[in-house]
Amino acid sequence: MPDSPWSIGDAVALIARPRYLKSADPMPMLRPPDLVDPSELGEVVGLKALDQVAVKFRRGTFLFDAADLEAAELQAGSN
Repeated sequence: MPDSPWSIGDAVALIARPRYLKSADPMPMLRPPDLVDPSELGEVVGLKALDQVAVKFRRGTFLFDAADLEAAELQAGSN
């Protein structure tokens, strides 16, 4: 996706807590939003169609709209 603001490996944080999380599995499932802490940093692991971004957090990998993410500074040893 050449026009995406994100690249694989970018550190990101959520702008706001979503109402639900959508897993990035081959068969996506809706998950409760409390699996990702608001202050938790994630890593972009995939770019999908329609500006969807797969982000790996401590408790799983989830899909988000690119507009729902902001750039963050990834701390060494945070994974």
